Amino acid sequence: MSHILLVDDDKSIVANLSDFLRQEGFLVTACYGQSEAIQHIEQQSGIFDLALLDVSLPDGNGFALCQAIKSICPLPIIFLTASGDEYSVVAGLDLGADDYIAKPFRPRELISRIHSVLRRYGKGSAPLEYRGLKADLSRGIVTKNGRELVLSALEYRLLLLFLSNKGVILSRNRLLDELWDMAGEFVNDNTLTVYIKRLREKLEDDPAQPEYIKTMRGLGYKFGE
Repeated sequence: MSHILLVDDDKSIVANLSDFLRQEGFLVTACYGQSEAIQHIEQQSGIFDLALLDVSLPDGNGFALCQAIKSICPLPIIFLTASGDEYSVVAGLDLGADDYIAKPFRPRELISRIHSVLRRYGKGSAPLEYRGLKADLSRGIVTKNGRELVLSALEYRLLLLFLSNKGVILSRNRLLDELWDMAGEFVNDNTLTVYIKRLREKLEDDPAQPEYIKTMRGLGYKFGE
């Protein structure tokens, strides 16, 4: 599971983006400024696989932070910024950044860029697996006993959430919170019921007697044992 260092001074962006990345199977360490990020890198650089850096930071800027990180370790870096001008793009890449994406961005585009950079560094995310199910995070493909399953984007995210929390009871409220779509699509209680039913129909040999997604009455759902 790839570990991302996220650096942005906007706490709402950090919260939403961290949740989204975790739903996609990443570990995330978030910080809000240059000095905090450098401290993490100096103390535990070996645990990170990629850094997402905002250009505008309260105690410096992403360009200076990029230079500092690259001087400590060869960590892949993607810039996140509202500035899409040519100078910023060129400056970031000249400093050693591996990619650059302007806000607002589509979440799926960001995930694609992250996986592309990780593959270049030989750091593709390890698949999530359980009893014949396998989610290949780098390709966004799910198979059961070697056969590919056709899942919608929300079904895929819901399955990753379950696979990342095997044996843990997830309440409906937590599932609803976790499935908040950063693009603005809100998942309500009725929608959640429909998508769990659809996911069971695609995963289970007998959806009426589920072996993967089990209902824990009054509590929520549990994936696996």
